[in-house]
Amino acid sequence: MLRTVQLILPALIPSWNFFDVIAPSPRIEYQLLDETGKPRRDWQAFRAKPENISLLTMLRRLIWNPHWNESLFLVSCAERLSQDITPEHSEREILTRMKRDLQAETDAVQFRFRLVFIHREDETLTQEILYTSAPEPLA
Repeated sequence: MLRTVQLILPALIPSWNFFDVIAPSPRIEYQLLDETGKPRRDWQAFRAKPENISLLTMLRRLIWNPHWNESLFLVSCAERLSQDITPEHSEREILTRMKRDLQAETDAVQFRFRLVFIHREDETLTQEILYTSAPEPLA
């Protein structure tokens, strides 16, 4: 009986020791550009998290949330791009999804994205830009 409990206990109470290192994830920001390549606005967070969501939305997202799953995939691509692991594939995946989302919400001609790490140094937040893409047409 004790042996059975020892075998079942790790399945019921996981250890959560599957991360080698806990480090900041890169944030994806974008900038819309006009025909001449000049910025139309400042850099903005791509798929920023909402500050508040309703209880019903939260419950629904526990079961069905493909948009969040795709956002996690983008973070994974950003991490691989910043570490120079499959950079072409990662950049292509990020650009494809950003282009699809941005085409639906803007009339800009082109855009670019960058990867930003934000970390704390003493009491101040420091921003480190690791990658900036070339301008990409939205059409």
